[in-house]
Amino acid sequence: MKIYDISQELLECVVFPGDPEPEKITLMKKSEGAVCNLSALKMCAHNGTHVDAPYHFIDEGKTIDEVDINKFVGYAYVAEHSGDITKDDAMDILKKADIVAETYAKNNGLDICDNAGNRILIKGNAVLTEEAAKVLADRHIFLFGNESQTVGPEDAPQNVHMIMLGAEIVLLEGIRLRDVDEGVYILNAAPVNVKGADGSPCRAILMSL
Repeated sequence: MKIYDISQELLECVVFPGDPEPEKITLMKKSEGAVCNLSALKMCAHNGTHVDAPYHFIDEGKTIDEVDINKFVGYAYVAEHSGDITKDDAMDILKKADIVAETYAKNNGLDICDNAGNRILIKGNAVLTEEAAKVLADRHIFLFGNESQTVGPEDAPQNVHMIMLGAEIVLLEGIRLRDVDEGVYILNAAPVNVKGADGSPCRAILMSL
């Protein structure tokens, strides 16, 4: 099994414009006579590699602790794309995900591949359009991940978020897929369990058999 770390290092991560940058605060140091080294973190829930809960944009939406943990863990399909993801692009990605997942299952002696098309990760500088978001929402996928710090246009992310989160699709933002080829992997993007939170950092990894 090969493991790919697709997370950003937190203190040097990309930060969405206007969000506070993460900060490590040293509380105790052994070199100064303390019994141990101890630090605290001050950060936005959406710094670096993180997940969005529906509550991020929808007041009555689920908070991160209420989202089914199974959405964050399981088979996923990595697709490579640059530029706007159109309605047709989204349909093609889902179709290819199903075909590749079926082949993957047969090649690895699996009866099924846990519907890898339910977790879609996009490699590249891609922007999800509203039309594409509606395709994914209609499919009721579990999770959508991208390398940008937001889903949709950076200067107007609200509508795409409302479509995706309104369909209770988990958004995994700020991943890094440079060393990952297109194909099926096992994803673990479980968030920190923070009660009432609109999002949470995670250490996202991909595994290949």
